[in-house]
Amino acid sequence: QVQLVESGGGLVQSGGSLRLSCAASESIFSIYAMGWYRQAPGKQRELVATITTSGRTNYADSVKGRFTISRDNAKNTVYLQMNSLKPEDTAVYYCAAKTLAGPVQRPTTYDYWGQGTQVTVSS
Repeated sequence: QVQLVESGGGLVQSGGSLRLSCAASESIFSIYAMGWYRQAPGKQRELVATITTSGRTNYADSVKGRFTISRDNAKNTVYLQMNSLKPEDTAVYYCAAKTLAGPVQRPTTYDYWGQGTQVTVSS
């Protein structure tokens, strides 16, 4: 059972930056993919970014060029650097871990989830 704990959320003005962290309770070295998802009020949970154990990344079109996902296996931590934030980025951001190989876009294929961290971007 892998526990994931997100941190780094908060309130920021439009155009600002935040870095989210996701600390895992055990090694993420062999976890196939780690992902960040977000859910805004009244909306479905959506993919933000994923990174596989080989370092291959995948981003939602809405965040390409602004967000960067990375992983530090030595620290069992995944990061999401968010720049040029917009009000529409406001949501609860969740970290997730997918243990088996396969498509990384579908949230239903992830095995473990964190509790989420709130990101609010003011205009």
